[in-house]
Parts: sequence; C-alpha cells; structure tokens
Amino acid sequence: MEITFLLNGETMHVADESPTRTVLEWLRETKGLTGTKEGCNEGDCGACTVMVTDSDGSRALNACLLMLPQINGKALRTVEGMSGPKGTLHPVQSAMVDLHGSQCGYCTPGFVVSMATAHLQGRTDHDDVLAGNLCRCTGYAPIIRAAKAAETAPVPDWMHSDQAALSSFSLAEILSGGDAPKGGGVGGRQPPLGTACQPTHSDDLAAWYLANPDATLIAGASDVGLWVTKELRPLPKVAFLNNCKDLQTITQDQNGFRIGAGVTIATLRHAMEGPHPALAELLRRFASEQIRAAATIGGNIANGSPIGDAPPALIALDAVLHLRRGDERRSLRLEDFFLDYRKQDRAPGEFVEALTLPLTAPALRCYKLSKRFDQDISGVCGCFNLTVEGSIITTSRIAFGGMAGVPKRANAVERALTGQPFSEATIIAALPAFADDFAPMDDMRASAVYRLEAAQNMTLRYLRDLTGETVSVLEVRA
Repeated sequence: MEITFLLNGETMHVADESPTRTVLEWLRETKGLTGTKEGCNEGDCGACTVMVTDSDGSRALNACLLMLPQINGKALRTVEGMSGPKGTLHPVQSAMVDLHGSQCGYCTPGFVVSMATAHLQGRTDHDDVLAGNLCRCTGYAPIIRAAKAAETAPVPDWMHSDQAALSSFSLAEILSGGDAPKGGGVGGRQPPLGTACQPTHSDDLAAWYLANPDATLIAGASDVGLWVTKELRPLPKVAFLNNCKDLQTITQDQNGFRIGAGVTIATLRHAMEGPHPALAELLRRFASEQIRAAATIGGNIANGSPIGDAPPALIALDAVLHLRRGDERRSLRLEDFFLDYRKQDRAPGEFVEALTLPLTAPALRCYKLSKRFDQDISGVCGCFNLTVEGSIITTSRIAFGGMAGVPKRANAVERALTGQPFSEATIIAALPAFADDFAPMDDMRASAVYRLEAAQNMTLRYLRDLTGETVSVLEVRA
C-alpha cells in the first residue's frame, strides 16, 4: 500500500510497509525523528503526541496508535517541526524554557506538540488539552503557567504552512510530487505486509467488506492499535475508514440526530453541547484530547466493551443503531445490539453505519466513577433518563457500564420506579432491585459490592441533580 503525506513540510512517499506499522515506529526507526517518544505505547502518556492536519484542521494525536495509512494525504508535524526557520522557537517552547516546564525532558516533546496545537486552535482550556500528557517529575503547575503565558503570542507563520500547502494543491498533486525515498524500514519490528483497503465512500467499504468479512475495520485505531502494539497481533486484512467522509456527518430532521459511525468523539462532544449537555460532559471525560480526536462513536459501539462510556448514555437516550451489509440495511435499538461479553448482533461483513438520537432529553444525566477524573476507565458509569409528569415517573430508562458483561439497562429498577412519585422514598424503595439487575464482578477497578453501592448512590444523586442540588465533583465544596 503506497501512501503520501507531508512530514514537517516535506513530501513523503512510503511503500512496502505493513499497513499496521505505527507512525511512532516509522518516525523513530526509519526517519530518525526520535523527539517523538515511546512511553506507554497505548495512548495513555502522550509522549508520542504529533500534530496531524487535513481539510478539517489540525489536531493532536498519539503516534503510537496511529497507523501509516491514516496519515495518507495529510500533513504530519513532529516536535522537530514545531520550531521555525533557523531554529526559531515556537512561543510555547520559549515559555516552557522561561517558566521551567521541563525537568527530565522525556515528556516535554509531547507537551510541546499538544500545547502548540491548542495554540494554533486558539484554545485556552489547558487542563482538558493536557489531560492526555503525563509528567511525573516537573509537575503540572509550571507547564500550565507556560501554556497560559503563550496564549496571547501570535501564531507563527510556519504553523499555517501545512494547511496552506494542503489547500493549494490536490491529493493527486501530492501523490505525484516529492523526492523522498520509498519505504525502507530500518530495524525494529516489521509486521508482515497484508491486504489493505482505504475506501473513500461507505459504498466501496460495504462491497469490500462483504467480500472480505474476516477483515478488521480500523477507524481511529484507539482500540485496534493496542492489538498491534501490545499483543503484536497480525492483521492480515484491514480496511481504514478515515477517508469515508459520508460516515463522518451529523444531520438533523424531525426524527432526531443521525450520527455517522465515523464521527469522532471530539466532534460528537461539540455537537451535543446544546441538545444533550449531559452526554457532552460525559464525553469530555472520554480518555484524552488525543484519543477523542481519533476515536469514533461507531468504533466505541462496535468493539462491544462493557466499560465503553458512550453506550450507557446512548441506551438511556433510546438510541437506534443502523447497520449495513452490502446493499442491505437494518436498524435496531442499541440495547439489543449487545448480546454477551464482546459479542454483538452483527453478521459477517456487516458494519455500523450510523445511529439516531432524539432531538432532546432534558432529564438525561450521566455519572462516571473512576479513580482519576481525567484519562481513566470507568469503574461504574450510570446514565439516567426519567420522564416525570406532574410528580409521577411515567417512563424510566437507566443504563450502566461496568456492571455486567455488556452495557445494560436496569430493568428491575426501572419497573420499581415507573408509576411512582418522584421522591426520595421512591428511590430508596427501588434500590434493592439493583441486585436483580446486576451481578458485577470484582476487578482492579472496583469490587462487586462497591459497584452495586455506587450504582445505588448514583440513583440518589440523580434525584438530587434533578431537584437542583449541586452534585458535580468539580463544583461541590466542603
């Protein structure tokens, strides 16, 4: 599979590489660009952060999870490309030096790339931007001070060059130019070459996947990437979905929002801030900035994880899932898609095409419980959506992640609530029904007893929330 992209302003042609070779590995071992560090190699530490630019703008991504075909036709900029002509420092680099934002320095390149990308975007929510970058020695105070100090500095001219280059000529022209050497892996693990497809429309994907139902579909690679980096799993047939623009749209009509499977978590979060703020706030805690910019809502659903954060909220919203196999399409409630642990109602060659959400759900609330606020996996994720008419609960939709082998509704609790007054007495009377709905497991994140008690407490929290009390951990004060 041949790909072409811009690397720090220079056109690169790459061929004869495994389609599942990571950008991190290629940068360090083939190009000698070792400023991009390998830390956790699973998207948690941010030491490998690079900036990727395309027609949708620039975003920070984890190079350890990014596979070479995913940057085809795009511009890639590493920490070596953050400085300008003759070594002129980027404002965030200067601020990191002046304010002592680096100690051992291992994490610094990733921080610089994340900060420079945010600076280009005009963002000042530094805590969110840097939640995916880990520093264990300097501490975050001088790093945040450096980010704030650089806020008012003009964006350097060279930081606009990638977007300008991509805008000035077409992908076909990119593919015809440049004098970079092809391929040429130097040392390191060389995954076997396999069959790879990079469709530009879901029609092409549907036809190819029908003919290759044993293939692996790769959208953001935030999950599949770990199969490669941690399990060293060979993937002989893959299809990269990031160029299927028709899967990356959000449309609205009288029936609700239709969200394409290829919409990233970051895009979905922004789109839902108005109509579904509780969902948007939950997505804020979905991994990190780098992961949210790559991971897709379709991938989060299709991997079937019992601790995926989005499905409980979507089930509480009564989301409808749309599947496609060749030219055949079908729809089903999202809650019916999950059959058992990592087992879904999906036929060979069938893929998630989109989902539909209601236009509004003012009573939706989502509560994520994890050991860290940022960049952590849920121990329990509870989502509640009750309809109260007068003072009576008329409908109940409650769903949890982390409580069973699949994201699952609390049917017994819902029955205990429906038709009853919306009151603390009703909630307390319904709490024992959680034992009928769930038999959670003990693991490193939480014990079964803790999970059941946490789910019960979330239900009481929901009552407090809807009656106007402050319940957010970011707002509650002793």
